[in-house]
Amino acid sequence: MKLRQILTLITLMTIGELIFLLPFVITRIFRPTFLKVFDITNLELGTAFSLYGLVAMVAYFFGGPLADRLSPRKLLPVSFIATALGGVIMAFIPSVYVLSVLYAFWGLTTILLFWAAYVKAQRELGVRIGQGKSFGSIDAGRGLVAAIMASATVFLYDAFLPVSADEATLQQMSDALSKIILVITAMTTLGALLAWVFLPREEYKTPSLPQISLEGVKLALKKRSVWMQAVIVLCSYVGYKSIDDYSLYASVVLGYDDVESAQLASISFWLRPVAAVVAGFLGDRFLHSTTITACFVLMALGALSISSGFFIGGAPFFIFMTIVITSAAVYGLRGLYFALFEESKVPLTITGSVAGIVSVIGYTPDVFMGPLMGYTLDTNPGARGHEIFFAIVTGFAIIGFIATLLFKRSVR
Repeated sequence: MKLRQILTLITLMTIGELIFLLPFVITRIFRPTFLKVFDITNLELGTAFSLYGLVAMVAYFFGGPLADRLSPRKLLPVSFIATALGGVIMAFIPSVYVLSVLYAFWGLTTILLFWAAYVKAQRELGVRIGQGKSFGSIDAGRGLVAAIMASATVFLYDAFLPVSADEATLQQMSDALSKIILVITAMTTLGALLAWVFLPREEYKTPSLPQISLEGVKLALKKRSVWMQAVIVLCSYVGYKSIDDYSLYASVVLGYDDVESAQLASISFWLRPVAAVVAGFLGDRFLHSTTITACFVLMALGALSISSGFFIGGAPFFIFMTIVITSAAVYGLRGLYFALFEESKVPLTITGSVAGIVSVIGYTPDVFMGPLMGYTLDTNPGARGHEIFFAIVTGFAIIGFIATLLFKRSVR
């Protein structure tokens, strides 16, 4: 690869995860602490996630045509700066109502100005280095950034606490979490600078389409493979959202303290770089859809193991291996599901619009998974709620497996 392509690749790896640190990574790592400090229930946090998802659904749709017109270098820095401003508010530990509005705001800043443009930038790079390598390597890089941030923030949180996690008061936990939020806010601001300096300056324009046209959306809606791909993304994303429950599962079911729970959750982050790279290369070596089929099988087996209640009472090795297998499958799916554009022969000129359509359907778990998880866990205290939740995840993995088979049939 040329130096410019390498710099673009590294930048896309980095900024793709920085933008989502504030809305999602904090709660994924520190969920038990987050619930205590903000004094909210699982359902209230899930409702905030749902507001994010509702705004995002609209933003996905309009963000696609926008991305087909403007370069990521223009769109992404604005997205990062606006998202970071929300982080400043979050650091003051606002009320649940302000937190809900904040998540709705992030649904706009991280999607309308970011997502479709980001996907198109990856596909542009994939024209030169291969679609599987582009999407897989970038998601692997995103995973490496997330893993480093996860481990670093767990270390910092422990350092910010004046006493051990078991002995810390609520105020001490609140102060430590607030400092973590400010650190992540600073990293988000850095993302704006990286996007402005290192992304290509040219605009991804489509001369044959009028300004901010919906023509690409109309073309996308006619392809049956696009609808199947949307279902694949949806089921994959359910698996990804289920990772949010790892730290709480460790705390409630396995009896770990807040730091130990965060450490267990951070294990999954380190699987992402390896899983995404391997899936990307396998996707280019074989069919992307074939690799995705295998990932859904592994996701179903992992979720089914947790839902069976097998881990209650110990078995740390099996807990570790299940998290490894399930996380590898989920991150493999994330590294490949947009590479299916090439397999279904989606024209490069309407990639933004197609990404918008797929995302509108595929990322609906942002709307329903938070409330679903919150309601399930709050109404079924203890291990039972987590078992029911992962049984639901198993069902989505099976649906994703079927959708992938139908996708393969439609492109043939």
